[in-house]
Formats: sequence, structure tokens, C-alpha cells
Amino acid sequence: MNDYQGSIGQDAAGRERLALPGEPAPSGRGRKIVVALVIVALLALVTWAMFGRKKADPAAGPKVEQMPTVTVVVPGRKTVDRTLTANGTLAARREMPVGVAGEGGMITRVLVEPGQWVNAGQVLATVDRSVQTQTAESLAAQVAVARSDQTIAQAELDRAQQLVDRGFISKADLQRKAATRDAAAARVQVAAASLREARARNGRLDIRAPAAGLVLTRQVEPGQIVSSGSGVLFRMAQNGQIEMRAQLAESDLATVHTGARAEVTPVGSDRRFVGEVWQVSPVIDAQTRQGIARIALRYDPALRPGGFAAATIVGGAAVAPLLPDAALQSDDKGSFVYIVGKDDKVERRNIKVGQVSDAGVTVVSGLDGSERVVRSAGGFLAPGQKVKPVVAKAS
Repeated sequence: MNDYQGSIGQDAAGRERLALPGEPAPSGRGRKIVVALVIVALLALVTWAMFGRKKADPAAGPKVEQMPTVTVVVPGRKTVDRTLTANGTLAARREMPVGVAGEGGMITRVLVEPGQWVNAGQVLATVDRSVQTQTAESLAAQVAVARSDQTIAQAELDRAQQLVDRGFISKADLQRKAATRDAAAARVQVAAASLREARARNGRLDIRAPAAGLVLTRQVEPGQIVSSGSGVLFRMAQNGQIEMRAQLAESDLATVHTGARAEVTPVGSDRRFVGEVWQVSPVIDAQTRQGIARIALRYDPALRPGGFAAATIVGGAAVAPLLPDAALQSDDKGSFVYIVGKDDKVERRNIKVGQVSDAGVTVVSGLDGSERVVRSAGGFLAPGQKVKPVVAKAS
């Protein structure tokens, strides 16, 4: 049997057709189009075999949902110091105003400067005493005269006693001489007392320190006329003791007790000075509803009376859960945290916050300390969401 021999060509309209024997052969463009169509069909078949069948494969298991990993802490219950913060001023614990104790006069010398330590009775300033010195010398002379009169009166009495037995002098004359002697002795005592008074007055002319301590201010200069009405010339801190007068609200003051520890930081300094509360105000200001807690401090040049300072007072201790700041969240319903339950699902727990310090946030209510609390990134979680918890140590 003879094989059919023909070819593919195009008709007059441009359509491809099979050429019969004896007809002209078709063009090469048609063959290229047929090959391209075959390749496209093969690619579509391969794609369906790779992806379409795998997607429809019932043997493949369900798609596994990926759970987020979160860090949780178990806070437990810790003893937390209840601290109070307050502001106030620094002052001398026992401030001593020093003024004129005597009759005054013109200041001749000032012997101390502010910041200088002095002893009890030390002269701070001297007052001119030229007139008072002359008065004291006059009184001393009067004492000498009175003693001389007493000596003469005593001698006359002694002679009269020798003559009364012989009858030359009557007993009445003897009594008069004894009275004269006694009067002379009394005049000696009066003159001596006047002299001592004058010397005491002269001693009070000098401005002296009433006790040992630190000179805080000086308000007098040489040449200045002072008197008992001149007011305060020096201010001193007894023994250099300094205190801070911390102002506290009425509710906070009720929790502070004598002997409570405190740390004081003056304004403009990063140093902390350790002290203790030595007195709690027994009254509350009716206008501000505040009271004063007085904190005793050791002397330090950085503690300047009149300066402003901040204090942290330990007002007691409490046992409560302590959380890091990052775990705490809040909204219009209040403060809350996210905890991870036994089924590893996130739960919201409303809490009441107590003291906030550098150590963390004290939880007054809402937690017993055994819960797994989300430490951070709680804002990206939602209640009911399942997570993979990783327990970390509570700081």
C-alpha cells in the first residue's frame, strides 16, 4: 500500500489546511504555531500535577497554627518596704539666735565668720567698754574704803572691850561700837556686790556663743551700735545638727513613726544622706492638711539650712506580689495584667496597684503571687489567645 504523502499549507484566506497530493506544500509558519500550542498544553498539565493534586490530597494533615512565645514571671510574695516621698526644707535642728545680752554699745571687733565652729562661751564680737571699765574701777575703790572703815571699827571695838571691865567705858558705848563695826562690814558687802554687778555687766557686753555649734549667719559689723533692741546678730546650729522638715499629707503622716529610716537628696545634688525621723508633728495644718516629719541628719557642708530637698521615708513593710513595670497595663476600666492559665491561654486579671518604686510595682489586690504573669508585650495579646509561655525569674 502506498503511503499518503501530503503537506500542510494555507488557502487563499490565510487558513491552514492539509495539502493533497499534487498540491503545493504548506508554509513553515504554521508548523511553529502548532509546536507552541503543544508546549503550552504540556506546561499546564505539569503545573496541575504538582500543585493541584497536592492541594486536593486528602492524606495531608490539617494546617498547624503557630503559637507566639511569651515570657512570663511568677512574682510570688515579697516583703516590700512601704516608702513615702516628700519635699521640704533643710534647717538647723536646734537653731540658736544670738543677740545683745547686756546694755550694748559700739561693736569693736567681730571674731567669727559663717561656717565657723565655736565653743560654748566663746566671744563672737566685742563691744566698747571704756566707760564701763571706769565705773568698775570706781566701785572697786569704794570696796577698799568700806573695808578700811570696817578695820577701824573693829579696832575700836577691840579696845572698848578691854576698857569696859575697868569701868572706863559703859556697856552702851560698847554696843554702839559693835553696831558701827557691823555697819562697816555691811557697807563692804554692798560695795563688793556693786563691783561684782559692774563686772558682770561688763562681761555681758561681749557677744558670746550660748553653746557649742556652727555659726550660720552674721549680721553685725565693727562700728555698729547695738542694744537689746537690735535683734539677732548671729544664728547658730547647736552642735552643727541639721534636719529636714518633710511635709507629708495627713494620711501619710499617720504611717510614719519615730526612728523610721529616711534618705534625703538636696536640690542640685545627686548625693543621698541617710537619716532618721526623730519627731513627727503632733498637729496638722488646717489649711494645707499636711504635717511635718523632722528627719535628723549628720552635718555635711552640702546640707545647707534653708535649702530645698526631697526625702524618701520608709513607713513600714508589707508582703505582696512585686511585678516589673512592663507587665502593668491600663485602660478605661483600670489597671490589669495578662496571665497565662493552665491551658496556656491568655486571661485578663484586674489588679489594684500599690507602691511604685525602682524595684517594681506592688500589687495590693488581684494576684496571690502564684500566677504566670506576662512580663512584657502584653499589648500584642488578646484574652483567649493560646501562647507558648517561657518562665523567667522575677526581678
